[in-house]
Amino acid sequence: MKKLMILGAGIYQVPLIRQAREMGLYTIAVSCPGDYPGFEVADQVCLLDTRDREGILEAAKREGIDGVCTSGTDVAVAAIGYICKRLGLCGLSFDAACRVTDKWRMKEAFCRGGVSTPRFEKASSLVQVRQAAQRLGYPLVVKAVDSSGSRGVVIVKEESQLEAAFHEAMEVSQKGYALAEEYIQAHEIGVDGFVKGGRLVFFAPHEKYMFRSGQAAAPAGHRFPYLGSQRLLEEIRRQMQLAVDAVGLDACPVNADVLVDGERAWVLEIGGRTGATCIPELISIHYGFSFYEKIIENALGNPVDFPESAESVYKPCEGRLLMSPVDGVISRIEEEGIVSLKEAGAQIVMDYPVGHKVEAMRNGTSRIGHVIVQTEMEEEFQAIYDRAQSCVWVNGETLLYLNGCAGRGGRMDG
Repeated sequence: MKKLMILGAGIYQVPLIRQAREMGLYTIAVSCPGDYPGFEVADQVCLLDTRDREGILEAAKREGIDGVCTSGTDVAVAAIGYICKRLGLCGLSFDAACRVTDKWRMKEAFCRGGVSTPRFEKASSLVQVRQAAQRLGYPLVVKAVDSSGSRGVVIVKEESQLEAAFHEAMEVSQKGYALAEEYIQAHEIGVDGFVKGGRLVFFAPHEKYMFRSGQAAAPAGHRFPYLGSQRLLEEIRRQMQLAVDAVGLDACPVNADVLVDGERAWVLEIGGRTGATCIPELISIHYGFSFYEKIIENALGNPVDFPESAESVYKPCEGRLLMSPVDGVISRIEEEGIVSLKEAGAQIVMDYPVGHKVEAMRNGTSRIGHVIVQTEMEEEFQAIYDRAQSCVWVNGETLLYLNGCAGRGGRMDG
């Protein structure tokens, strides 16, 4: 039986572990100790920090793994590149992995490679970030350079907010510097895909929903397909290929945040892994194949092919996270209502049971569950999503009520 090591055991790695087991593989989940659902799903658990490259390498040698991968997190990507390099496994290079897990190094590579991207500066101190703000102007974005899911990303509208934003970015970072980035007023979308032989062989742009509260913004859902003009789609793909070339990605899935305005596109950042917040599930529905299976086959060094065109099987679909705008405890879940929605065709996943603590939506991991519906009608999805929200209670109130209360929480932009 072949062995697959999966870095991470959180909610975004659980579907990957399950898919690997369905494929008859022996799964080893690597994560630091904690209340992670992947521990109960995997065949074996290895308690290591997913940033501990040497520790993971020794475990991989000891277990004789045939492949290593992850989904939905940047934290483990550098270790994957390192393991692949040292053991000769299929995956992105260690150099590329280090580039895409440091936003400053990534943006430097973008500039050298001619990628359209917002202006930026590196800031190692409050003095430097203030100087950067003077040159870039307000509003601007202050980012932790080594996080994902919008952790440590703050939109700064005026100078009085700059110090707190810089400290927030530094608090979640392992690096000694942050990124100050020009804020461009444009529509943000997501782009996922797959790189083979240095070429973007699969290109999957999609609408992105952002949950905004105060200065924070976090990804909260996605919709397929993205209905941009043919000319814009060609420009997005061109910029994506330039980004892939610039950072040296190969033999891996990719996930990028892209700004679009008219027929222009700017690549904010790119990662050497698939996206989170329902993206692999939506890709699988929309394109008619299991994206998790493609990721696993690639990690094992098996051929991975994507259809050139299969519009007859393209299925419009949408997914969003269930989330709370306040810290609290899940006080009730109306199981009959959830079951009824599932029987009607919705995919609903609840991450936690009644009594579990939840935190206010701050980033992509601050979730209670998700809702996925195959539909081309936004109104139909919204109706089902609202019904699902009305089935989940936090602190004695439904999510529908909490998220609809003025001044309590944020807003959804799409």
